[in-house]
Amino acid sequence: MTDITIIGSGNMARSIGLRAVAAGRTIQILDRTPANAAKLAAELGPATVSGSLGDVPEGDIVVLALYFEPAREVATHYGDTLSGKTVIEISNPVNMETGDSLLVEAGTSAAEEVARLLPGARVVKAFNTTFAGPLAEGAANGQQLDVFIASDSEAARNEVAAFVAAAGLRPLQVGALRHARELEGMQLLLIGLQLNPAYASFNWGTALKIID
Repeated sequence: MTDITIIGSGNMARSIGLRAVAAGRTIQILDRTPANAAKLAAELGPATVSGSLGDVPEGDIVVLALYFEPAREVATHYGDTLSGKTVIEISNPVNMETGDSLLVEAGTSAAEEVARLLPGARVVKAFNTTFAGPLAEGAANGQQLDVFIASDSEAARNEVAAFVAAAGLRPLQVGALRHARELEGMQLLLIGLQLNPAYASFNWGTALKIID
């Protein structure tokens, strides 16, 4: 049995995995391509196991470290299997052809769309405002990363906040899952800046930070 299941094996899966290792959590990596999951698990160390999407997610926390459409596909695939679990949805449904619009309708969000597919799970929006490079380091420009957390479940928000804090990051709970709309909109603007040649030095190394 593992603490956290990460579905995906890309850059964000790796970065969240590194934060989970820093938090002392045991990890399960699942991926459509088992060889990719095994490679990431080997990098993360002996407290990590791997498998395929045919395996049952073991973690109490399940991270969908995927783009929006694959996250929807995986949510549909697992369905009631994720009932009772805390599911973290991290995607930003940005139209990457333009970098200037979202792919979801107004009045909803990627997280809410995934939540509709998982009525028995406690869906949480988190990690969508942290790019993979700074997240792997746990900091940007020497400053601790903020992780914004939204969910309709207070218990799930608290569970994810405890993980975030143990990983060396600062959790900021922003309320109900509908606030994923604002979080995804905020990141739309930040992604647009990364794509803007006028800000070439940003290069996906920036982060949103509340200064207090």
